[in-house]
Amino acid sequence: MNHDEAAIVRPLTLAWVSRHLEAGERVVKAAALHGGITAEVRRLTVGTPDGGTRDLVLRTYVDPFYVEHAEGALNAEAGALTLLTGTGVPAPSLVAVDPTAAQCEFPSLLMTHLAGRTVLDDQGVETRVRLLARQLVEIHALRPVERPRKYVTLTTADTVVVPKGADAAVWAAAIDMIRKPAPPSEGRFLHRDFQPGNVLFDLPPSHPEGARITGVVDWAPCWGPADLDVAHCSVNLALLHGPAWGMRFAEAYEEAGGVLAATASERLYWRVRDALAASEEVRSVSQPWREAGRADLTTRAVEERLDAYVTALMDAPG
Repeated sequence: MNHDEAAIVRPLTLAWVSRHLEAGERVVKAAALHGGITAEVRRLTVGTPDGGTRDLVLRTYVDPFYVEHAEGALNAEAGALTLLTGTGVPAPSLVAVDPTAAQCEFPSLLMTHLAGRTVLDDQGVETRVRLLARQLVEIHALRPVERPRKYVTLTTADTVVVPKGADAAVWAAAIDMIRKPAPPSEGRFLHRDFQPGNVLFDLPPSHPEGARITGVVDWAPCWGPADLDVAHCSVNLALLHGPAWGMRFAEAYEEAGGVLAATASERLYWRVRDALAASEEVRSVSQPWREAGRADLTTRAVEERLDAYVTALMDAPG
């Protein structure tokens, strides 16, 4: 293995990976995959006995805060990847998981590598929004024999971070909304972090309208209202491409056959809740986007888009 790359994969972890390869295979290269917030993600190139190569993906939790929660997260992701096998939803296949770092330096998960790439630029967003909506409807249609854990929402009225210069009255009304109990809802199988950064696309250069989804990654499965996944993707679209695309996504989801909460006020609750959750993560989400080529998405620019999106939500006809 290349010495410059060898330091990327720690020795015990590399030995663990090697034990899960086919006879005669070895890791010949490792490269960082950018965009992750909670974990290190590496693409491992594996040399095969016939002289060819294949790729795997290694996710490793190293930050002390996330290591504390890694066991539950990795077990949930491993369960989702196993469940999704053969469903038609394009997800990686599980190779191995070490959720408690019993064999690796840190909690880790090894999975197959999928073709395609994340696309975060504005060109072609209309096509991708329709594809994202259709894919999410397919995910929500899954009916696992064993339900995953119930959803949790960590944001509270007291932890919301109001952007500088925002309309205080609008944000106060939004914060008051999430003080109320969550509306009753019908449960669905949720991805829980479905957004453009976790979806891989194949984009034919000459025919961008011929884009297709090749993979959905970074699963944090749970059971809860479809509105929660829709709201999460909506706010990410609003921050990446502008508030109008955040407002558009719920429509696209319903056009694709998805079913949201029965009343406008219930739908608004979930969308506002996830928008306010994003207020606590503006810095952590905008940095990977800039690293991926969106230099325009400064922390301040993302804050301003979030403010405009919350305002649009609160101004929307009920």
